[in-house]
Amino acid sequence: MRREFQPATSLNLLAASWLQFMIKDWFSHGTGDVQAAFRLPVERADAWPEPEVVVPRTIPDPTRPAGDGQPPTFLNTSTHWWDLSSIYGSSLAEQEVRRTHEHGKLRVDLNGLVPLPRSPGIDPTHTPGFWLGLGMMATVFLLEHNAICDHLLMQEPRATDQELFQRARLINAAVVAKIHTVEWTPAIISHPTTKIGMHANWYGLAGRRLHSLVGRVTRNEILTGIPGSATDHFGVPFSLTEEFAAVYRMHPLIPDEFDLRSASSDERLRRCTFREVAGPAGRDVLQQLSMTDLLYSFGTSHPGAISLHNYPRFLQEFERPDNGKFLDIAATDIVRTREAGVPRYNAMRRLLHLRPARSLEDLTGDAGLATELRDVYGEDIEQVDLMVGMFAERKPQGFAFSDTAFRVFILMASRRLNSDRFFTKDYNARTYTTAGLRWIERTTMTDVLLRHYPALSRVLRGERNAFTPWSTAR
Repeated sequence: MRREFQPATSLNLLAASWLQFMIKDWFSHGTGDVQAAFRLPVERADAWPEPEVVVPRTIPDPTRPAGDGQPPTFLNTSTHWWDLSSIYGSSLAEQEVRRTHEHGKLRVDLNGLVPLPRSPGIDPTHTPGFWLGLGMMATVFLLEHNAICDHLLMQEPRATDQELFQRARLINAAVVAKIHTVEWTPAIISHPTTKIGMHANWYGLAGRRLHSLVGRVTRNEILTGIPGSATDHFGVPFSLTEEFAAVYRMHPLIPDEFDLRSASSDERLRRCTFREVAGPAGRDVLQQLSMTDLLYSFGTSHPGAISLHNYPRFLQEFERPDNGKFLDIAATDIVRTREAGVPRYNAMRRLLHLRPARSLEDLTGDAGLATELRDVYGEDIEQVDLMVGMFAERKPQGFAFSDTAFRVFILMASRRLNSDRFFTKDYNARTYTTAGLRWIERTTMTDVLLRHYPALSRVLRGERNAFTPWSTAR
C-alpha cells in the first residue's frame, strides 16, 4: 500500500534505474507456470479487477532428483555472472542479432537507441519488467560498448570484428561492475564505513591513488583489491542465491509519477504515470523525448524510500504487456520469497547471527505500524515475512535499505567478483589490453554520461557521484 509518496532524498532516480538494470542482468526465473499458479482470494471491498490474484508458480528445477529432502531449487534464465547479458543476450543466438559484425559494434537505431523490434514475440518491451529507466540504462551502455570499440580500434587497427567485440564486452562489463561497487553502493548505503569497504573491494587498502600510480603490485586482494587477485569459490560452485534475490526486492524505489523536464531550462515537458512509461509505452517515450532530457529528469528526481506504505500503486495493479493480465507485484514478491524457501524475517536474522525482533514494536519503533502489522500477523513476530520486516525495520543512518538486507548484500558484493575469473586471475592486460584496463580505471558513471550526452555538462560536471541528486538547470 502507498499512502503519501515518501522520497529517498539522498538518491536520484538513476539509482533506481541502475538497480533494475543490474537485476535484469543477474537473475530471472522466467514467466512461471500459470496452470499451477497460486490463487489468492480477494477481499469483497478490494477493487482488484479480477476474481482472484493469480501468481504463476515458479517452474521447478528439472535437474533435481525426486524426493531428496533438500530445499527447493529453481533455474536462472539469465546468467549468474556479471556479464551484461541484459545488453549482449544470454545465448549466442541473442548475441548475434544484436551485433553489426563491423568493428565489434552493437546495433543502434536512427535515434541512437537500443533497436526494439515491434513484433510481440521478440520485442523486449512486451516482457514484464521493461520500462523507461531500463531502456535508458541499456542505451547508455550500448553506446559505451561502441565507444570502447572505437578506442580499441585506434590502438590496434588490425583487430578483427570478433576480437573487438569480445574485448569491448569484457571492458564494458568491468566498467559496470566498478561503477556498481564504488559509486552506486556507496550512494545507496551512504555511510563512511561502506564507502571505505566498497572502495577496498576494488582498489584494496592501498587505495585508488596508489592503484592508479603503480597498478597491482601483489595478488593479495586485501592490499590491492579483488580485481587481479586469485579466483576463490569459497568451497562451493558460484551461483546467485535466493536470499540475494529476496533482499533485492526494492520496488518502492519506483515512483508512481514522473516529471520529465528540459535539461536546458528545467521546464516540465511531460508528467507521466508509471503505466505511461512501462512496456511498449516506455519505448514510445524514449523515442519522443531526447535522452539528454530523460537523463536530466532522472538525475534531478528522487526515487521512493524503501519502507512500508511506499509500494508503487501501479505495481500493485500491474497490467502485463505480454498478455494483458493483472499482477500484484507486492503480493508476488512475498509469495516468491516463501516459495523459494527463504526464511522469514526473524529466522533470517538468526541465521545471519543478528538479534531477532522481540516484538512488532521492537521491529518498527512505531506503535501505529506495529498495530497494522498485528492486524496481519497477530502477535506472532515469527510470522512476519522477510520483505515486510526489512521494509519495517529502522535503518542505520545513511542507509536506503535495511541492515538485514545489507548483510546479505555485502557478502554477495565480494562473492560475485571473487568467483569470476574475468575479475580475478584474468583481470590483466592480456585479456583486456592495457588500453582496456586504463579505460576501466579512468571511467566513472559521470564520464559515461558526459561521453555520450555532453549537453549534460552544465548540470553534471563536477558531480562526484552520478547517483546522488544533480543540480537543476535553474
